[in-house]
Amino acid sequence: MKKSQIFYTDKYKEVEQATVMLINSQPDFISMRTATSTRAVGDAIQTILSEQFQPLLGDLCTEYSAAFARRAMADLAFTDKDGFYYVVDAKTHRLDTKFNMPNLTSVERLARFYEDDSNYFVILIVKYEIEGTRVGVKQVHFIPIEFLGWDCLTIGALGWGQIQIANANIININEGYSRKRWMLELCDVMIEFYPKEIGKIHERLDYFKRVKNTGRRNLKYNQHRCLQMISGITSAFSRPLRSLALASRRLKRVPLARSLRTG
Repeated sequence: MKKSQIFYTDKYKEVEQATVMLINSQPDFISMRTATSTRAVGDAIQTILSEQFQPLLGDLCTEYSAAFARRAMADLAFTDKDGFYYVVDAKTHRLDTKFNMPNLTSVERLARFYEDDSNYFVILIVKYEIEGTRVGVKQVHFIPIEFLGWDCLTIGALGWGQIQIANANIININEGYSRKRWMLELCDVMIEFYPKEIGKIHERLDYFKRVKNTGRRNLKYNQHRCLQMISGITSAFSRPLRSLALASRRLKRVPLARSLRTG
């Protein structure tokens, strides 16, 4: 089977270097206010890539699109002259952050997308530093997801499971890695992942069953205490009420004239 001329030659490395030069050649595109926001900087870099990435692909690219919704699988996509279709997920990583764990894609979505061997899910990772309002890109990775080693990936418990980079400071790349082998490894990862999630779900079910039972016991106890308090209050007032009733009956039996004389 024919393979991508981008990822099974040095073309992707040329695109990586061209991307570094592209972003570093831009005039300052952030302010002092937005410089502290990794999201704002990331959005700005993504806008530059969406608008100016196509020329970096050269004559290999025949169709190009950057019109995707925020929650879509891709930030941009293109087709090459051999008919391979690439969806590109752009990620940014600020190097002075200690920990960053970006989501890549759903395991279910990727499995369906890779049913067609002509499809490529590509990660474009831009690593940068900031000095004042100047963004300096230090490194770019432009690779299909199957080039990422499982020793730097993890699965997040969202939906079917979300492929994540465990720590964006540590990215291990296996150039030219077999997609078939990588997908088989993904299956092994998920076969191990799901039973653990089932175990966690059973633990959560047991926890909330205990909470419910405790709540019921507390409710019954509180109801019993309320009844005791009501009974105590009733008892406290019943004696004076009986005394008043008795005095009232006696008063009614006293003749009016006598009561006036004694009054």
